[in-house]
Amino acid sequence: MPVRAAGAESGTGIPKSPSETMEELEHTCPQPRLTLTAPAPFADETSCQCQAPHEKLTIAQARRGTPVDRPVRVYADGIFDLFHAGHARALMQAKTLFPNSYLLVGVCSDDLTHKFKGFTVMNETERYEALRHCRYVDEVIRDAPWTLTPEFLEKHKIDFVAHDDIPYSSAGSDDVYKHIKEAGMFVPTQRTEGISTSDIITRIVRDYDVYARRNLQRGYTAKELNVSFINEKKYRFQNQVDKMKEKVKNVEEKSKEFVYKVEEKSHDLIQKWEEKSREFIGNFLELFGPDGAWKQMFQERSGRMLQAFSPRQSPNSSPTRGRSPSRSPSPPWVINKTSPPSSPKAASASLSSMSEGDEDEK
Repeated sequence: MPVRAAGAESGTGIPKSPSETMEELEHTCPQPRLTLTAPAPFADETSCQCQAPHEKLTIAQARRGTPVDRPVRVYADGIFDLFHAGHARALMQAKTLFPNSYLLVGVCSDDLTHKFKGFTVMNETERYEALRHCRYVDEVIRDAPWTLTPEFLEKHKIDFVAHDDIPYSSAGSDDVYKHIKEAGMFVPTQRTEGISTSDIITRIVRDYDVYARRNLQRGYTAKELNVSFINEKKYRFQNQVDKMKEKVKNVEEKSKEFVYKVEEKSHDLIQKWEEKSREFIGNFLELFGPDGAWKQMFQERSGRMLQAFSPRQSPNSSPTRGRSPSRSPSPPWVINKTSPPSSPKAASASLSSMSEGDEDEK
């Protein structure tokens, strides 16, 4: 017995005849992809073979939920040239509109696209393959019609069509989805601002020279790029100029780095020189300053030299021979033993006076 969503009338909320219920109907519709081990299949490779009649669902019924074997079949179409994040986001919204949905994506062929919209960058095969490898896509319909017909909707058992709500004027119509909206089968999605295929192409056209030079540098020929001989030479010359600029820039950066290192080392050397200078000046002042060790050493040596040149003092405790103990003034020729001569000249003068005194006695 198929699993049904909670709160749904008879599983789907669709009125049933007494003689026919959902349990009695065999559903063999393709199921949504549960694993992403392979790309999405093409519609002509696995067509819907549901034996039950394709019953019309309302949006409210689809949002309440449907049986597992009866997913809501949502259709989204487009050109999908230069498949980008805006495309993927729109498909993600289409896939998550309902709890149980099966997303079919129609891709228009090159003939239709070139006729109604314009030339594409990617061909139809590349665009088909890009859609097959999107995680939100369950099935890809190749060569999709530009305007959806009732026959196409019935063939693929489509319940709802998802697209942005902006009127899409094309093929002589103000809005190619007008009849889908009137039938109540249209579900709007939101556009992603800031990115589109036209914006990407505009960037390439605007920066054409940059991309042409880029591809020439990567090995493409001027013929492959549809570039004239003169433009090829111009682009190659510009590439050489850019290489020289890059080399000059690298040299400048290396020079700046070298100068920075030299300045850093110079700063370190100056700092070390200042430290050594302070140490040298401190040692010099400690040795030769006003209270330095050299002054003390010089004073000590000067004192020793004065002591070496000065005579030693005679002892003042020897007794006077034949003299009275009474204190009487000494004669002028007696040398005062307690006070030695202060200099050699004084000593010689004392000796000469003594000799003169001896002569007078005689």
